[in-house]
Amino acid sequence: MTTAPTLRRRLACLTYEAVLLFGIVMIAGLLYGILLGQRHALQGRVGLGAFIVVILAWYFVWCWTRSGQTLPMQTWRIRLEGRDGRLPGRGRALLRFVTAWVWVIPGLALAHVLGVAGNGWAVFGSVTGWIVGYASLALLRRDRQFWHDAVCGTRLVTVPPAAQPKH
Repeated sequence: MTTAPTLRRRLACLTYEAVLLFGIVMIAGLLYGILLGQRHALQGRVGLGAFIVVILAWYFVWCWTRSGQTLPMQTWRIRLEGRDGRLPGRGRALLRFVTAWVWVIPGLALAHVLGVAGNGWAVFGSVTGWIVGYASLALLRRDRQFWHDAVCGTRLVTVPPAAQPKH
């Protein structure tokens, strides 16, 4: 029987993932700016956003279909798999990527509705509050999986620690 990682471990993994994604987004933005000769931050803003989404989709789909794990998931011994225990295919991994935006978009929308979208700390608080609230909804499920995983037919499982070599 596979068990879902604790909510604390999953949120710690999410935090590590956010730090790693910051670097990926910065590199993608730099490449976009260089390749298109971007001279102003607002020039090509929509294209940059689309490019970053494509890069993030590629990163997650590639990691999840190859090993079921991103680097932070490896560190926290968490793996993504289908309900059948096998690695997700590209379609299922892409569906999970799209539905996983539920982690961020409602918090951003809330900041906009509250009229605090220009205040960085208020946006951070709105998004963080939403993330904690959404993550807590997993506690309502008997299997403790996130709701977007239930929709996608995927689950997060704990990977047992590797056997320590004897010296």
